[in-house]
Amino acid sequence: MNNSDLLLQMKDLKTYFFLDEGTVKAVDGADLEIKACSTLGVVGESGCGKSVAARSIMRIVAKGGRIVNGEIMFHQRLRDPETGSRSSNLVDVLDLAALNPHGEKIRSIRGAEISMVFQEPMTSLSPVHTIGNQIGEVVSLHQKLDSKQAREKAIDMLDRVGMPLPQRTIDRYPHELSGGMRQRAMIAMALSCHPSLLIADEPTTALDVTTEAQILTLMRQLQEELGMSIMFITHNLGVIAQMADRVAVMYLGKVVEDASVEDLFYKPLHPYTQALLQSIPRLGAKKDRNQRLASIRGSVPDPYNLPRGCPFHPRCARRLDICDKEEPPLVKVDTGHQVRCVLYK
Repeated sequence: MNNSDLLLQMKDLKTYFFLDEGTVKAVDGADLEIKACSTLGVVGESGCGKSVAARSIMRIVAKGGRIVNGEIMFHQRLRDPETGSRSSNLVDVLDLAALNPHGEKIRSIRGAEISMVFQEPMTSLSPVHTIGNQIGEVVSLHQKLDSKQAREKAIDMLDRVGMPLPQRTIDRYPHELSGGMRQRAMIAMALSCHPSLLIADEPTTALDVTTEAQILTLMRQLQEELGMSIMFITHNLGVIAQMADRVAVMYLGKVVEDASVEDLFYKPLHPYTQALLQSIPRLGAKKDRNQRLASIRGSVPDPYNLPRGCPFHPRCARRLDICDKEEPPLVKVDTGHQVRCVLYK
């Protein structure tokens, strides 16, 4: 990968939460790369560190947590002074992990260069402000527009995300909108400043399948129009197959497999990835009441008492004697395909 293709590179990131009960290693040495104008899917069970990794990029880790090690190198595309558009030749490389989370620099990036769509918009939108006020505030902050111009920009963005009657909807409150409309409003807010990277943290989990399909199609269309990258976090491997170019599989704060979407589905290497794919219900399979869906045995370990060696070894059907003694490194097994497992060492 050329440096000109890179948008964001996470190196050995560790984000820990220091609580009264002990230390939770939410992200424990994660490595990720996001190319310009591409989609990276991040999958894994609940508690594997997907959302904390995303919040670490935005520098909005919850109270008690902080980045203790690693780098988040953001290759910021600067705007051409003549055309106003971003140029791949004008790049400023910043380590987001080294910035003050409350400082002016990260605030100029958050919302303008990197935006985030959260899982449940009702908890992310202010219940006492209209949709228009909330979108307009983001636009006014980063683009220095007056209130009238910000309102026009908000209406335009609501129209672009397919919001019905945007001239009326702009003056409505979140509780007056349906779940799909609230999610469209969140996407409009996130994209109002045309960011280079959109982080979507399970944006369709609370939606019905019809609305989910509409939101996914919308995100694809806007990605092509705006030329942005997407970091898509989800449990749904079907969504990953539809949306992603590359996939990172996380388990207990580590990336255990990183591959193209084709390699992940047709040549999965890590036992955890294989088990995830085997647990997907198959369309057209014969119904047998005595046949159960495949599942991964055991459960995610206690975060305060992590196992030695490979974190997946207590649940792994292919474990070896060395798996509980040595933590495997991330091994490159093929072009663009990496796996953290001693079976490929």
